[in-house]
Amino acid sequence: MRLIHLKQVSFSLGDRPILRGIDLTIHKGDKIGLIGRNGTGKSTLLRIITGELHADEGTIERNRNCRITRLEQETDLPDQGTVLDAVAARFQTLQRDLNEYQCLTRQLEKDRSPELLQQLETLQHRIEAEDGWQVRHRIEAILSKLELDPKMDVSILSGGLRRRVALARAILDEPDLLCLDEPTNHLDIQSITWLESFMRDYPGSFILITHDRHFLNRVVNTIIELNQCRLIRFPGNYNRFMERRDALLAAEAEHQAQFEKNLAQEEDWIRQGVKARRTRNQGRVRKLLAMRKQHQEQLRDMGALRMDSGKAVQSGNLVIEAQHLTYRYEDVTYIDDFSAVVMRGDKIGIIGPNGCGKSTLLKMLVGDLPPTSGKVRHGTRLQVRYFDQERATLDGSKTVIENLSEGRSFIEMNGKQKHVISYLQDFLFSPDRAHQTVSRLSGGEKARLLLAKLFSYPSNVLVMDEPTNDLDIETIELLEELLIDYPGTVLLVSHDRQFMENIVTYSWVFRSNHHIEEFPGDFNQWERLYSSTRIEKPATTEKKPPFPPKKTSRKLGYKEQRELDQLPDRIEALEQQQQTLQATINAPDFYKQDQEVVQKTLTELETLDAELEKALNRWEELESWGES
Repeated sequence: MRLIHLKQVSFSLGDRPILRGIDLTIHKGDKIGLIGRNGTGKSTLLRIITGELHADEGTIERNRNCRITRLEQETDLPDQGTVLDAVAARFQTLQRDLNEYQCLTRQLEKDRSPELLQQLETLQHRIEAEDGWQVRHRIEAILSKLELDPKMDVSILSGGLRRRVALARAILDEPDLLCLDEPTNHLDIQSITWLESFMRDYPGSFILITHDRHFLNRVVNTIIELNQCRLIRFPGNYNRFMERRDALLAAEAEHQAQFEKNLAQEEDWIRQGVKARRTRNQGRVRKLLAMRKQHQEQLRDMGALRMDSGKAVQSGNLVIEAQHLTYRYEDVTYIDDFSAVVMRGDKIGIIGPNGCGKSTLLKMLVGDLPPTSGKVRHGTRLQVRYFDQERATLDGSKTVIENLSEGRSFIEMNGKQKHVISYLQDFLFSPDRAHQTVSRLSGGEKARLLLAKLFSYPSNVLVMDEPTNDLDIETIELLEELLIDYPGTVLLVSHDRQFMENIVTYSWVFRSNHHIEEFPGDFNQWERLYSSTRIEKPATTEKKPPFPPKKTSRKLGYKEQRELDQLPDRIEALEQQQQTLQATINAPDFYKQDQEVVQKTLTELETLDAELEKALNRWEELESWGES
């Protein structure tokens, strides 16, 4: 069933195009990940889908019975009331009935009058008519899984907790189409894992924006990339998209080279002398002007983000030694008797739920916060740079340049001078944007500015507290590459599991008793080990072999031998079909076709890949059986 259909939809902000002639159809069962650079218009597209924004051009058809709910990046919770009130706002009448039912039930212990029993019966009928007991159970389950206290006042909630309340409210409705804008931001790993399970089992359709690649791989069946004002749809998860995208980029590079060649020819023609000018075709002149405009838009849209950490002196072999660190605040213990040694080149990931003390630990280790007891010893020649998730080092009243430069006109990078404007362009800040005050920047832009400031000085120790929040995937992957190759020491707090997996070599894990467990490996390795320790295995004296037993050889039957003989020809035919389809997809004009034709071809290739893999596995299986 088709839930919503966008046809040739365009939208602009002033003279800046955001969406240009896009087509998008969302069917029942679609679980879509919407990706693209910050500022390309992903949130705008979600608001057009929900009807909060009106497109400049095109048509939008919505199924009249389709309920759509959107979770925004910025929460719009009431200023007063409890968490329960905020989450159950749509069920105010039901909530009053439930509260009244509880009060009357307590009165029933002292008063069993017919009038009271009649009131209870009436209330019970009303609650059951609205499926009230199930709604209440859902509310309680969601609040519990997101670790939200239903009685807490929303006016005192932190930004992260407010976001969790907004998420609970969005998923409680269970709409036909759920639109989520960065749902994993400010959630800890446990909450993300629960949300992942919820989204996998979600009975409706959804389209979500997220930078969490692990989350994308686990919950979506389609990736849509918004790039240069147009949408490209890929079946499968994020890893599958990356495989397909390589082929697309090669085709686009070929197409761009041809465009550049045509533009150069037209420029040569327009610059010909007076004689040629007499016969100049005005239609051709208009075409050239259009090509110039298109070229400028491409240059703007295809700006490449660049990062470099710069070279610093080598620190001493010992970087940080923590001795029996304990931290308490208002009789609450956050860290209890932690000792560890950080050596040069260590890349340590710090793991734990929100509020457990990860940021507190970082501040103690760098000397910004004194411990309640214990001490910290620093090594020699340390050049420490700190990425603060609260972005306290950014002054909202000052411009981007003023925040970065700190009195400098040039940034020294690996022995070379670079003007601050040029340096900021490496982080995708145009000269105009560089003169804006920080208070007017988006969350992603503030994160990029903090990275620019961080890497504008040489360092040999990087302390990074949630650096991936609000960053797009392209920036995260570039930061990831930089940290992998970083020659110094890294202390990293992040809830992005793939980011942690690709960078860290050692983990510190907060346990429920305020102790920190050291683990020589990344988060996924720790999770597998921790999960296995929680399972009670049955006692047995049987010893398992150290390796899986080899498959027993046996003689193939007539049908199996015939299947084995035919498989090489079948595999060869499938591979030829695969190459033909891939060549079709790689053609420069492939994605200019009707979206249904593009989608049908991509799905056909997906099916062909699965058939080929199945045939190869079967061939290997029959070959192993036939070995003597």
